[in-house]
Amino acid sequence: MILDRQLTLDDFIRVVRGGEEVTLADAARARMGRARAVIERIVDGPEAVYGVNTGFGKFASVRVAREELKQLQHNLIVSHAIGVGAGLPAEVVRGMLLLRAQSLALGHSGVRPEVVELLLALLNAGACPVVPAQGSVGASGDLAPLAHLALALIGGGELEYGGQVRPAADVLAELGLQPLTLEAKEGLALINGTQLMGSLLALALHDARTLLHTANLAAAMTVEALSGSHRPFSEGVVSLRPHPGALEVAADLRAFLHGSDIAPAHAHCGKVQDAYSLRAVPQVHGASLDALMQAGRVLEIEFASVTDNPLIFPETGEVISGGNFHGQPLALAADALKVAVAELANISERRSEQLLNPALSGLPGFLTPEGGLSSGFMIAQYTAAALVSENKVLAHPASVDSIPTSANQEDHVSMGAHGARQLRQILENAQSVISIELLCAAQALDFQSLRAGRGVQAAYERIRQEVAPLGQDRYYRPDLLRVRELVTSGELLRAAREA
Repeated sequence: MILDRQLTLDDFIRVVRGGEEVTLADAARARMGRARAVIERIVDGPEAVYGVNTGFGKFASVRVAREELKQLQHNLIVSHAIGVGAGLPAEVVRGMLLLRAQSLALGHSGVRPEVVELLLALLNAGACPVVPAQGSVGASGDLAPLAHLALALIGGGELEYGGQVRPAADVLAELGLQPLTLEAKEGLALINGTQLMGSLLALALHDARTLLHTANLAAAMTVEALSGSHRPFSEGVVSLRPHPGALEVAADLRAFLHGSDIAPAHAHCGKVQDAYSLRAVPQVHGASLDALMQAGRVLEIEFASVTDNPLIFPETGEVISGGNFHGQPLALAADALKVAVAELANISERRSEQLLNPALSGLPGFLTPEGGLSSGFMIAQYTAAALVSENKVLAHPASVDSIPTSANQEDHVSMGAHGARQLRQILENAQSVISIELLCAAQALDFQSLRAGRGVQAAYERIRQEVAPLGQDRYYRPDLLRVRELVTSGELLRAAREA
């Protein structure tokens, strides 16, 4: 991939997870060169410009001598690299490398092309700076995490490479790369940005899209297992309240249920209405899908944004301090997605209850053929309930909190990194909850003598390739983990769609 002005979520995933190499476009080098020329003129001139020849934050009024400008940038990185907690997953750090390179390459930050080239060299080599997860308040950029990212560029800190964590200087030498000596403005440009929360949000959005459509599949499987009605998903019903997400979810359900032998056989069974967790899937899942669509729009803009401060305008020579580093747009999107994904788990757990409770399902209690001697899926629902309850705590919006920093110079912050990290945990919990529903629905379908809709039947058969039906109780966690892998990889969804 050639890094220039445009970056899509699909591009991001191909690079971050797929390992596609990235090169810097010549046009981007030219843009960066023009912005860098503005910085060089300031360095050689009498004017005091924030971040170029002054201190930072509350020290913005302190002028720094020309001969100390390189030391100023070095000091900025080493002093700000004070995050704590476990290291971020490699894919999150790879996303940070890509997004930081992308923003700098837009040509309004004033860094030399060599800075972006080294970011991309680490990315392409699979060398990930060790970045502690905690320490960002989500304004003035993700300062501490990005400082740890930048630390590796100057030969400090540690890099994870070849499955080992080693001193960054040693890894750079092994890769034939020279550590940077940061010039004026470059350290500040490396750490002023939203790339931690942006990487977390992008990865979560990609996975949440897969999960949402898999949740649609799980709901369709539960409808079939319970001989539920397909009529609430008809185009005529949903089009009378045509939210885009609801329309798409209903279309998903109709596709998965198409060709069912179960629905016609129960068309006149006497049941008047199904529970909300079955009947209202288009409305509930659809609202979550609408939230995902909005987050996609936010990320599309963010991927094409410069989040530095101050900003360089080569056409006029202006250097302007602004607030593009503030994480509020991403923070609100992350908080909305936390609720949207948590709701997928909430309603999924209720569908599992519909399957397991004999008073509701008409099936053997907890889907075991030998109740009493065996407990069946009794505790699977407990696990789902525990995860759903945990999500309710995590879904509290991080963005409603703010705490002043830098002696009250930076007096409102977004807490977007908190929200994005919580979103990642909620998503992992929801993946497990929906996997539990799929296991229960597959077991319930074993009690059906008729074939389910084509998509549901294909998903059921794919699950049965990995997991045998539950007769007598057995150690079932490995089976759950196998189904969870089918969910997170998107393989189960692909099998259903191909059918």
